[in-house]
This record gives sequence, C-alpha cells and structure tokens, in this order.
Amino acid sequence: MDMMETFRQTYLEESFEGLDVMEAGLLELPPGTPDNEKINEIFRAAHSIKGGSGTFGFIEIAGFTHVLETLLDEMRDGRRDVTQEAIDAMLAAVDVLRDMLTKLQDRQPIDEERAGEVQAVLERILGMEEEETSTAPQQAVAESVEAASGGSQDWRITILPEKELLQTGNEPLRIFRELETLGKLTAKADLSGLPESALFQPEELYLKWELTLSGESINEDEVKEVFEWIDGDGAQITIEPPAESSESAGELEASAEPDEAAADSVTTQPEPVAEPSKVTDIQAAKPAAKPQASANKAEAAKSGSPKQEGSIRVDLSKIDQMVNLVGELVITQSMLSQFGEQAEMDQGSSGDWVDKLKEGLTHLERHTRELQESVMNIRMLPVSFAFNRMPRIVHDVSQKLGKQIDLVMEGEGTELDKTMLEQLTDPLVHIVRNSIDHGIESPEARVAAGKPEKGTVKMAAFHEGGNILIQITDDGAGINADKIAGKAIEKGVIEADHNLSEAEVIDLIFHPGFSTADVVSDISGRGVGMDVVRRNIKGLGGSVEVETHLGTGSIFTIRLPLTLAILDGQLCKVGSETYVFPLVSIIESIQVDKSLIKGIAGQAELYKLRDSYIPVIRLHKKLGIHDACEDLSEGLLVVVEDGGKRAGIFVDDLLGQQQVVIKSLESNFMKVDGIAGATILGDGTVSLILDVKETVSSHKAGAVPPQINVA
Repeated sequence: MDMMETFRQTYLEESFEGLDVMEAGLLELPPGTPDNEKINEIFRAAHSIKGGSGTFGFIEIAGFTHVLETLLDEMRDGRRDVTQEAIDAMLAAVDVLRDMLTKLQDRQPIDEERAGEVQAVLERILGMEEEETSTAPQQAVAESVEAASGGSQDWRITILPEKELLQTGNEPLRIFRELETLGKLTAKADLSGLPESALFQPEELYLKWELTLSGESINEDEVKEVFEWIDGDGAQITIEPPAESSESAGELEASAEPDEAAADSVTTQPEPVAEPSKVTDIQAAKPAAKPQASANKAEAAKSGSPKQEGSIRVDLSKIDQMVNLVGELVITQSMLSQFGEQAEMDQGSSGDWVDKLKEGLTHLERHTRELQESVMNIRMLPVSFAFNRMPRIVHDVSQKLGKQIDLVMEGEGTELDKTMLEQLTDPLVHIVRNSIDHGIESPEARVAAGKPEKGTVKMAAFHEGGNILIQITDDGAGINADKIAGKAIEKGVIEADHNLSEAEVIDLIFHPGFSTADVVSDISGRGVGMDVVRRNIKGLGGSVEVETHLGTGSIFTIRLPLTLAILDGQLCKVGSETYVFPLVSIIESIQVDKSLIKGIAGQAELYKLRDSYIPVIRLHKKLGIHDACEDLSEGLLVVVEDGGKRAGIFVDDLLGQQQVVIKSLESNFMKVDGIAGATILGDGTVSLILDVKETVSSHKAGAVPPQINVA
C-alpha cells in the first residue's frame, strides 16, 4: 500500500476515535456554565480532525469543522454559555462528520446538503455573518492583539511557520488567543514574505511573527504547551524567557511521542535559523494527532509517572490467519496425542520412546493452550465498544418521546470476540430503543404510578460459566401478555383458541413483522426490530430471553459464547459417528434406569432426574443414524442445559474431552438443523458439533427436522 494511503487510513481511524470522544463529551456536558475541562477535550478532538483533513485535501471536513471549532472556542474562552440547543447542534455535527468520514473511507461523494443544513444551524447559533466566516486567517492575525507593558517579565517568541501550515487546519490566531490567557500579548507581523499578487496562493501562509508576552507569573511549560496546538505541522518556534537566559530557553517538543514519531512520522525539516539551542523543529508527525489531552505532559514527566503501554492496529485478516494457524496446531496436537495413546497400548510401557513422546506431547499441549489463549486475546475487546453508542441512542430517543431516562452501564470491561462485538451493536440498539419506547412510561404516568419521574435503563455484562451474559433492564411498565396475544390474533400469528403459556406469548415479540405499537413512527411500529435481534444473536451462537413483570419492568438477557473459533468439547459416540457436545452445556451424564422412564401418549419420553422430569432426545432418530443403539439401558443420557431448560440426549457412549476448532458448515456446505458446525478430529475425520439450544428447543416444539443420513 502506498505510504500516503497508509497515513490516510490512519487519519480516518483516528478521526472516528475522535468523534467518539466528542460525542461522549457532549453527552456529559451540562448546559449552563462551561465545563472547561470537558470542552477542551471536545475541542482537541475536533481540532485534530480538522488538522489532518487539510493534509489529504478534505476541504469539506476542514470547512465544516472550522465552524464547530469556533463555537467550542468561544465556550472554552467563557464568551458563550453552553446551551442545550448548542449541544444538540454539535451532536448533529458529529453525525455529519461521521457520515463524511465514512463516505471518504468508501470513496463516495459527501452529502453536502445535509452538511450545509447543520452548518447553517451552527452559524445561526454563532451569529456569524457570511463575510466573517470567509475572512482569510492572514488578515485576522495581522492586527495587533493587545498592547503590552514592558519590563523584565517579557517573553519574546518568534514564529516562522511553513507555507503549508494553514492547509493542516491550524490557525495562528487561535495560538495567539491561547497566549492571551497567560498574559498581555503584542503581535508584530513580518510581511516581507508576501509574493506579488499574481503569485499569491490563498491556501499558503507567507507571514512570520514576533510576539511579546508580558506577565508576572508565566510558567515556561505553559508557554510551550500553547504551541502543542500546532500538532507538529511544520513551524519553527523560538522562545526567549525573561532576562534573555539562553540556558532556560527550552526546546519545544513535537506533539508526537518519541516512539510514534520514529515509527510513523514524515518529517518536514525547515531551514535552521538563529541559535540552534533556542530553535525547535516542529515536525509533521502524523496526519492527525490522537484525540488525547496533553495539558499535563510536562508535569507527568517530572513526576516520573510510568509510560502507558502503546497499542498497534493490525489488519483483521492477519489475525484471522493467526487464528487459523493456531487451529491447525490444535488439530496437530490432537493427532499426536492420539498416536501416543495408541503407541502405549501397542508397546506397553517397556519402550523409553513412549515416555519421551508423552512428555513431549505434554509440553506441546501446554504451549499450544498458551499460544491459543494469547492469540484469542488479540481478538478480545471490552464490550464498552458496543455500550458506548448507547448514551447517544438514549439521549436522542428520550428527547423525541419526551421521556427522562437515566442510563446505567456496568461491566463495560468484560471482553468479547471482536467479530461478535461488531454484530452485537445493532441488537443492543434495538433492545434499548424498545425499552425506552415500549417499556418506560411517560413522566406523568410514572408519577401517577408512584415511580420516580425519571426512568432507568441498565446495561450490564458479566461472565456466567463459559458464556458472556448481557442484560438490558428497565423499570418500566413491563410487557402485557394479553395485549400481545390480542395483536397476534389480530395479525393472524396465532389462533384465537391458542393454548400458549404466558412466556410463549411474550416470546411472540420476536416474530417477524410483529409490533404492539398503535402508531408507526421513526422509532418503532414496523415490526422489524426484535426479530432482527433474535436472528443476529442466534447467528452468533447465542440466545436472547425475556423476563417481565407488569408494573415493574423487563429484563432482556443475551447469552453469548466467549469466542466463535475454539471450544472445549465432549466427544460422544452415536452409532458409527462421533459428535461433539459443547462442554459448557453439559450438566452430567448418567446410566439410564428404565424404571424412571415415562411415556406421554406413546410419543415423547421423559426421564425422572431426582425431583423433576426431563425430556429424552434420541439423537440417532433426529439425525437419521441407523446403526446406533436403540435400547436406552445400553447407552447414556447426556444431561444438557440451555437457558434454564434441561434435557437428556441419548448417545451410545462418551469418548473423551477435547478442544476443537470450529469450522463453519454454511460457508463450506449448507445449514444443517441442530448442528452448529464441524471440526477435524485427531485421526483426521470430520465430526459435527451439536447445537444444543436448537436440539432442545426443536424437540420441545415437536419440530421434526429433515433426517440426514451421515452414515
């Protein structure tokens, strides 16, 4: 890939991160007196996006962000209060920027009409005249900022910018405003570099400046920090402290960290001027600086605080390749283990080579497990990546519906496979929107019911067994089963004389096209939300369940496997075939006592397991295996559980436990009901992995899938 294309992609990725920072900051920004720390954080992210846009010729982003940046600048200077109208407008601007960046990433045209509408709102809030927005930065900075008083506390600063400084989105005027916060400032512009009018390029900067900063308690680090706004985009800065002490004239560091600059930078080296000890080369380190605060960098260095561990971006295809290689290593280890067991049976314990082989295999197994866990951890990300979108969803939907919602998030550090996280976002959005729209009552209704005016939606992620559970809880009105049944009868989903339980009726909310909304809106009513939730979660090998109580609220529980790549399995023999049961689904295995078997109408079989009855599922009948054991007393029942539902799956025998690599059937063959995937065993044969949830649920529903002869 071309180097500039690499930088372009880095800029886009970091800009998306910056937008997340801006959105989170705006949602936490209270109307009223400005929160300078929060506004500075938002401003830095916007400035980084704007700064890098000029490098790649993204003039639409630079122009749009300029207006947003100006509004933020006035807020952090205390010249403008933070209003809800301004927050909403800036959130809309974040949406526009995200759409712009997405279009640029996909190399599609930008929606200029939408961008123009939001920009007009921002300009209206600013009260800007058209000519003010188009004023060239060179004209603005040529004016004297403010008269300064002389004396021994005068700092002398020389700025020799590169011509391309404006193209990176940086504005000297903003630097001057920062210096003004430290003391009195006088700016003198050197116009000697201006070319003839015929050669004048409006996007180039021809001015140089000599500044005098006066004040009684100006700190050198504070002066240096101001120039970090340039973000390393090509300029020479000379700083002379009071008393013209060359020893105390520090060199200004580039904004990039040393390791980043060394690895990623494209250095623009200006011509050396004056005394080298007083001049710092500010490098164009990256297309855009990371949206991180740099205010306390000097203090952190003095205090000796540990340097944060860095991170790298790795193309997902490379990770997938590593995962596949680890999978092959697991298969190889299984083959060698099987060979070792066979050799021991054939040769007994007399051969020393058998012991050495077993010892080597033990080491290989341990190292394989460690390597597998290490590689799998590369793919693991905290669920906060999915949760972080929810505050914006809650903000927008609650405003549209006139409801007050408090969003609580717990367990954001719980990690999940990156592929699963990407596909989890949409289901979470649907459930949260559904909880606010259908679950949480209006403020008036809540007060009348004796509840707080503000409703609560809680999102929590945690481990349970070998699964990750994500729960979305609301303290709303709950789900009315009678209303759902009425709508289902009206739409022809169920018959009027149905005999469904309350739980089965509530489960109808996942039926395609089903909705209880009386009015179709842009939030709900079309019945295309909850069915997507179940389908997507099922596609991840998970399940979604609902628990609800009228007047109290509802709990949506999403149960997901830790990863889609490797699982611990129990090998089971059914006839001449070997199947893999996910180990986390197995409760126990038991010998069958015929006296504890009960039949229902000559069809279903139940087995009394201590104080309860569980259904018996004959796996050989479901999968059409003709040479399997028929007599229950000659085989075993594998008791499995999924979502609180237990069943006994009848198999011929148990073979052993093994870590298996999951291979997709759909991408290589076709979807098979009751089968989650396939794997390659140590002897090279293919074994099917049982989908326990689908096997149990289809048996309960009386569904009989097409028989598949795998013998």
